[in-house]
Amino acid sequence: MKRIYLLLGIALAVSAVLGLFGSRMLSAQEPLKSGTVLERTELNSAKGMEAILVLRNLPPGGESGKHTQSGNEIVYILEGSVILEVQGKPPVTLKAGEAFSTVASEVHNVKNASASASAPAKALAFYIAKKGSRLEDLSLPAK
Repeated sequence: MKRIYLLLGIALAVSAVLGLFGSRMLSAQEPLKSGTVLERTELNSAKGMEAILVLRNLPPGGESGKHTQSGNEIVYILEGSVILEVQGKPPVTLKAGEAFSTVASEVHNVKNASASASAPAKALAFYIAKKGSRLEDLSLPAK
């Protein structure tokens, strides 16, 4: 009987560790796949393309992970502050009211640098993309 309880305890502990590890892996990828699309509008001057405005939240201590865009991106920081790391350039800290842009295929990472360890960073991200692009296709993990 003691052996069964021991095995159940070990199984429970292993499950808890795997669950914690799995949730951290998912949350590390989540910023690139999450956000609220606020507006989409077709670009009459660029057939088959649209402008997409997305509200992005970066959780406390979170980061986007190294990624690229298929086109141009303009980001305006609404709340908190972030550290922008662009491959081959020194990191830049941006606070609410400041903006940055990236170009196609530029590898970059955005980290939440808010003063409070419990504060999310919020930003408006503006993309030019193929009409009908899914939110999760706007930012792709770098290879």
